[in-house]
Amino acid sequence: MLNPADITDFNEKISCLQASIKSIPDFPKPGILFRDITSLCENAKAFKLTTDLFTEIFKDEKIDKIVCAEARGFVFGAPLANRLDCGLVLVRKPGKLPRQTLSESYDLEYGSNELQINKDAIRPGERVLVLDDLLATGGTVEAMVKLTRRLKGEVVAAGFVLELYDLGGADRLRQDCQVKVVSLVKFPGH
Repeated sequence: MLNPADITDFNEKISCLQASIKSIPDFPKPGILFRDITSLCENAKAFKLTTDLFTEIFKDEKIDKIVCAEARGFVFGAPLANRLDCGLVLVRKPGKLPRQTLSESYDLEYGSNELQINKDAIRPGERVLVLDDLLATGGTVEAMVKLTRRLKGEVVAAGFVLELYDLGGADRLRQDCQVKVVSLVKFPGH
């Protein structure tokens, strides 16, 4: 896997991405500084640059499938799957996938949630990139990693456009899941 720091003008490119992400105070509740990834998507240069950077980082990894969760993960997973010439696996909330599924529950700050994957979406030994827009505590991505491994896929790495590093998700994925983590932009989070 290419070290992102080895990409030409990497810091300049990351600065462009950072500048495209709007920070919204007191959303969704007082005291939260919300990092709005939709403003990056609205910026054609930043959106293309995101896909370009991920392509450069993962182009030599022989990725067979990208696994991403609804809904914003789909936004970044689809163009990257096209660029890497690989399949796209959509992980969804219960009841949204029409074929037989596997389920994985995960904890949230207040409660729990569940994700599902089609049982035939990944073949044993396929090389998988787990991709999402944002890494906070890591619960959603840990569930995607577990689903991938239950289908005997090999998780190459977990990639994120934005990481809220104060929330510990990257450490959780590295330690608990033994997964390489690649985050393009990092902000403090709370």
